[in-house]
Order: sequence, then structure tokens, then C-alpha cells
Amino acid sequence: MAVVKIPSLVVLYCMVAVVVLVVSVPNAAAQADSLTCGKVQGSLLSCLGYLRRGGPVSAPCCNGVRSLNGLARTTPDRQIACRCLQKAAVSFSGINPAFAQSLPSKCNVYIPYKISPSTDCSRVK
Repeated sequence: MAVVKIPSLVVLYCMVAVVVLVVSVPNAAAQADSLTCGKVQGSLLSCLGYLRRGGPVSAPCCNGVRSLNGLARTTPDRQIACRCLQKAAVSFSGINPAFAQSLPSKCNVYIPYKISPSTDCSRVK
């Protein structure tokens, strides 16, 4: 049998490639789980009628509020959600701030900060 010697540079490149893969896979999973404004807005789209006109809150709206609350478990996620809610309030015309502020309680969800354009999202814990 002939013994084939693999150059040490090839072995080094293979080791580097394996390390890069091992490090990047958990990072990609973390990015997939991170909260985005798209996820925040998507969770609350079914609430637009209530946020504009008040009245009864629909079951799909409350499901979206509960889903968003479940996604925002860490302080950074809650701060992102806060900023996204403020952006959404500006982007979607006709949102009544009082209705926005009352929405979590209407859905029996506790939000650890006041939903308001004046909330300092960097102080949200």
C-alpha cells in the first residue's frame, strides 16, 4: 500500500473551514431568532382596526400580541420591539395612542413598559 502524504497547508485550510462552520451555524440560528420590525408589525397587523377605531379587540389581534410578547423575552428584544412599535405608529396613519396603550391589557398581556411615542426605548428592561 502506498502512503499518501497530505501537505500541511491543506490540513490547516480544512481545520479553518471546520472552525468557521462551527462558529457560524449558532450565529445564523441566533439571527433567525432575533426580533425584527417586520416580525413586530406582522404580529400586530390584525390589530390595525382596533388601533385606529377602538371597539372590540379580535382574537387574531390578541394572538398577535401574545406572539409578540413571546418573541420579546430579552431586554434587547424588548427594546427592539419598543422602537419598532414607535416606528409603526408613525408609518401607519390614524393610530390612536390611547388605543395602542390599552391593547396589551385588552388581551390580558403584561408589557413591562408604557406603549407611547414618548417612551425612551433604551430604558426598557
